Amino acid sequence: MREEPDRLVFLDETATTTKMTRLRGRAKRGQRFKAKAPFGHWGTQTFIAALRCDGLTAPWIIKGAMNKVLFETYVETQLGVALETWREI
Repeated sequence: MREEPDRLVFLDETATTTKMTRLRGRAKRGQRFKAKAPFGHWGTQTFIAALRCDGLTAPWIIKGAMNKVLFETYVETQLGVALETWREI
């Protein structure tokens, strides 16, 4: 692989929630920390992409958490299409 680093592909996945509420805070000694939190619905968004030496390939954002079915869909519809010229992953 040292001779062909452009063939390496790393998959990276990250997620975030939309509720945007702080989980920790600071207060003066002996006082309790108080803060307001937004009310309403919240959800999770997941971002996955393939990292190559020349940049990001096949980015995909989904609403909710990643599972086996969604990952297989990503590989078939996004990653496979982006890397079809390589024939080997």
